[in-house]
Amino acid sequence: MDFASYVTGFIDGEGCFSVSFNYREKLKTKIEVRPSFAIGQNKRSLEILKKIRQFFTCGYIRFSKSDQCFKYEVRNIDELRKFIIPHFRKFPLMTTKKADFEIFSIICGKVAQMKHRNSEHLKEIIQMAFRMNCSGKRKYKEAELLSVLDKLKI
Repeated sequence: MDFASYVTGFIDGEGCFSVSFNYREKLKTKIEVRPSFAIGQNKRSLEILKKIRQFFTCGYIRFSKSDQCFKYEVRNIDELRKFIIPHFRKFPLMTTKKADFEIFSIICGKVAQMKHRNSEHLKEIIQMAFRMNCSGKRKYKEAELLSVLDKLKI
């Protein structure tokens, strides 16, 4: 098996496509959008994260104190669109993670087009993001984020 196919299989089991949100007063919409692709592994598997990072030629590896794991992450929107998304178009995921990836790639496209700076488009992005990773932890509830946008006069 070639490494590209191996990477897709590995990510199907261990990877995560997510979109998080943070409050930022300086932004017109008051909400920052942060798409992220990540893989977490115990230190015993650090070498495979290094090989995957080298394969994608982008992102970084960091240690997460909260879960005592190393994480390979790509958060830069240009790198996500240039390296990560095209890989999974060419070597598709096969689990339910494929649906998260499809939503993720649409959101990345909207962010690249700066649509997240418009409250109506940002509402769509928030609603789409909350259809991903349903079992994942979230800092803010969907209704809470949407209510912030409803209060704006944009």
